[in-house]
Amino acid sequence: MCGITGWAGFTRDLRAESPVVQAMTDTLARRGPDAEGIWLDEHIALGHRRLSIIDLEHGAQPMRTPERGPGDLPRAVISYGGEIYNFRELREELVLLGHRFATRSDTEVALRAYLEWGTGFVHRLNGMYSLAIWDTAREELLLVRDRLGVKPLFYYPTEDGVLFGSEPKAILANPLAEAAAGAEELCDALLFLRTPGRVPFRGMRELKPGHLLRVRREGISEERYWQLESRPHTDDLKTTVATVRELLDDIVPRQMVADVPLVALLSGGLDSSTITALAARARAADGAGLSTFSVDFTGHTENFQADAIRPTPDGPYALEVARHVGSDHHPIVLDRAGLLDPAVRRTVLGAWDLPFNFADLDVSLYLLFAAVREHATVALSGEGADEVFGGYLWFSDPEARRAETFPWLKLGAHRGLDPRSLFQPWFVDGIDLAAYEADLYRTALAEVPLLDGESAEGRRTRELGYLTLTRWLPILLDKKDRMGMASGLEGRVPFCDHRLVEYVFNVPWEMKTFSGQEKALLREAAADLLPESVLRRKKAAYPSIQDPAYDRALITGLTKAAGDDRAPLSAFLDGDAVRRTAAKTSTGSLSEFERILVESTVRLDDWARTYQVELTGVKGAN
Repeated sequence: MCGITGWAGFTRDLRAESPVVQAMTDTLARRGPDAEGIWLDEHIALGHRRLSIIDLEHGAQPMRTPERGPGDLPRAVISYGGEIYNFRELREELVLLGHRFATRSDTEVALRAYLEWGTGFVHRLNGMYSLAIWDTAREELLLVRDRLGVKPLFYYPTEDGVLFGSEPKAILANPLAEAAAGAEELCDALLFLRTPGRVPFRGMRELKPGHLLRVRREGISEERYWQLESRPHTDDLKTTVATVRELLDDIVPRQMVADVPLVALLSGGLDSSTITALAARARAADGAGLSTFSVDFTGHTENFQADAIRPTPDGPYALEVARHVGSDHHPIVLDRAGLLDPAVRRTVLGAWDLPFNFADLDVSLYLLFAAVREHATVALSGEGADEVFGGYLWFSDPEARRAETFPWLKLGAHRGLDPRSLFQPWFVDGIDLAAYEADLYRTALAEVPLLDGESAEGRRTRELGYLTLTRWLPILLDKKDRMGMASGLEGRVPFCDHRLVEYVFNVPWEMKTFSGQEKALLREAAADLLPESVLRRKKAAYPSIQDPAYDRALITGLTKAAGDDRAPLSAFLDGDAVRRTAAKTSTGSLSEFERILVESTVRLDDWARTYQVELTGVKGAN
């Protein structure tokens, strides 16, 4: 997996900046606990932290070519993080083309693929990756991010080049970068969506999924190399089901290649159970077994209370699937004290670097991954299936479908997740949040690749699918990446293979839901793999602790932020709204969405304080 960072500066000699580059690299130690390296030349500095997955003894980075360029420098140097799942096939092709390899690593495959095909090599990669290649002959830095944006990559333009890193903290370790946020950045922090390219630090950008960035003496330019396309779907239902299954049969074993222990995350839902079953079959074919892990809470199953997004507890279903596929299952049971541990919550914020938040789901995922890391270095999971196959409520809810905004924001606002509700009206008006949201929505809709002759209903479903894949899925991928990397655990997401995404994106809604149940297409493709109870189980969201005492502890942080004049958000919070929310915890628990609202507000305050973010340019602020 690894962490990468670097600095290109065309009017300075970076060979004298080794301490700064080392500091940037050190910030990524959790992403790469196994090894580190830096490489510097006059106008380029590359840093790398390694999490060893493939070819453990070799593959040190930054990796240099044996071929020489100008000044007897390496022809090209790479700092790379992620996995290329088709690296073996590419390696064989490159060998036939005359390339020689010194390692078995996919890093060397990526480097030599660049030498052979130039920037066109990105079209040949299947995987999740962020990488930086310095071409000494061209004096050009190339940054590349995978098609779906599974692996993160941030950059910060400077007067003479760019800073970049797998996480914002690597960039902020350089004195050229500053931590500041204005009205637009605060809007980005408050809205529950990820706008491609935007980051709540002024001046910082995120390389968009499916894009590459060229950095030259003349300036920087971002280019798109992949995007979703609309095509008529001509396969009948039987062929479509078979194609989905054939893709999954290829994707899952391909993503299991590793020279370290690999496990599967198993919730007992359709998505993770399908991946687990396919992984167990692949292991059985090799005469090996599979370990699986799930998250639970003390007394959760015994005292479970159903709600709209969690109709059933995960525990019994996870155990049933484990028995069905023969995995060695490990429930990781958490308690309130662990979720509220200040040290753990500081670690979670430090892993994010950003004010995004999923309430206790962030913290429990980190604790789950920390426990899994004691057994393995790689974990398969089911992220992406709801986005690809249309599993969310907003695909079918009439009000959400009619909404003239992102549908999850519409549904959330009706259930207590309105980012405006805890802030002073003058603050919300001052940052013009409503207009900003509307503009983001219009921009997103304009990107949707439409299909000639499609009905209004079909067009709307295509729009919802596109919005979900490009504005919602990135939040979940960010969460999985940050919480995993905070423990040095690599998460792999088979449902985000671009071939599967491209194919299912164009499957008509009627076919995706042919049986009348969400994700019917995936259920049919997995019909021979899973117990009937799991195949018919209604979607349940990732588990959340059901404990009123947890909410009462949470509210302390909110009231502290509102009442402390030194708190970054104190001037902006509505004291009456905070007190009304706090009062709800005296009679019971907050709703799922109210909890996210409270925690996200506290997270924003903690973020501004921890990163010493200068909040400027907000109309109406004193």
